Amino acid sequence: MNKIQEFNELHTSSDLLFLGNAWDLLSALLLEKSGFKAIGTTSWGIANTLGFPDGERIPFEKHLAIIQAITENINVPVSADIEAGYSEAEDTIIQHVLQTANVGVAGINIEDSLKTKNGLREIKDHCRLLTKMRTVLDQNGFKNFFINARTDTYLQRDFALSETIERATAYVESGASGIFVPGLVNKDEIKEVSSTVKAPLNVLSVPGLTNCEKLKEVGVKRFSFGNAFSDQVIAYIENNATQLLTDMDTELLYKH
Repeated sequence: MNKIQEFNELHTSSDLLFLGNAWDLLSALLLEKSGFKAIGTTSWGIANTLGFPDGERIPFEKHLAIIQAITENINVPVSADIEAGYSEAEDTIIQHVLQTANVGVAGINIEDSLKTKNGLREIKDHCRLLTKMRTVLDQNGFKNFFINARTDTYLQRDFALSETIERATAYVESGASGIFVPGLVNKDEIKEVSSTVKAPLNVLSVPGLTNCEKLKEVGVKRFSFGNAFSDQVIAYIENNATQLLTDMDTELLYKH
C-alpha cells in the first residue's frame, strides 16, 4: 500500500484520524515516535521556524524544503499545509501542488481565503481550481491524492453555516477529498456539516474543542491542532531563556 492509499484509509476507518502537526523534521520525528499515524505540517509553525510571519510570506521553495525533509525521513503519511497555494495565479498554484506531491506527501490542505486582501475566493473560481488540480494530479500519477479543501467561512463570516455547507458541497463535487473548517466549534453545527457534506470533516482544536471521542460522536473524521503545539514549544523556550538570564543559573535545565 502506498502512502496516498494509507492516508485515504485513515479517513474511512471507524476511528477518528488525530493528526500530529509538525513544523520541522525534529517535531515530525518525535510525533511519529510517539505514535501519531499521520503528520500534517503547519504553515504557521514552519514560517516561525524560518523567521517569517504566517500568510505566505515565506518563499515557497523554503517552505517546500522543510516539507521534503519531513517526507524523506518519516514513515507515516504526510499532509502539507500550503495555505492558498502561494500564488494568485491558477497555473502557479497547480504547479506548487504538483511540486508538493512530488516530494512525497499523501495530501495537502488548500484554502479558499485571499492573501492580498480580505475575503474568500468566489465559489466558482475555487471549484475550477480544485477541478484542474485533481485533473493534473491524476495525469501525473497521483490518483486519489488527498485534497483537504479548507474553507475559512467561520473565520470571515458572522453567520457561516449555510455558506460553509454550500462551499463544502461544491468543493467535494469539484474534486476535494475532504473538508477542513477551522473556527467551526458548535457541536450542533459540526453535526449538521458532517451529516450533510459527503466527505470527511476536519476541524481544528481550540479551547473547548479538544476531545477526540466527543468529536467522533458528532461526525468529525479528522482532528488537527495546527500551530497550537508549536506555539507551546516556542513559549517554553522563550520563558526558559528569560529565566536563565534572570537567574544567571542553569539549574532549570536539569529539572524534569
